[in-house]
Amino acid sequence: MSQASFQKQQRERARRDKAAAKLARRVERRAETEPEEAPITPSDEATVLADLAALHDRFEADAISFEEFEVAKRELTARLSV
Repeated sequence: MSQASFQKQQRERARRDKAAAKLARRVERRAETEPEEAPITPSDEATVLADLAALHDRFEADAISFEEFEVAKRELTARLSV
């Protein structure tokens, strides 16, 4: 194997190792910053769904704007587990 080929292999190996280390740091950092979410119990889910239905009713009655509806809907659906 020529010296140039060997050096290229070394560079590629170093690049892959660096990328793997960067990914590991990113995953570790994400795990530290994300709080553990408590699982939603069926009663909580029923409450969220009832709140979502009430939100739709308020929007249909023109009690809230579309932007307010979207923000509230996003917050409620984020509380549901899929």
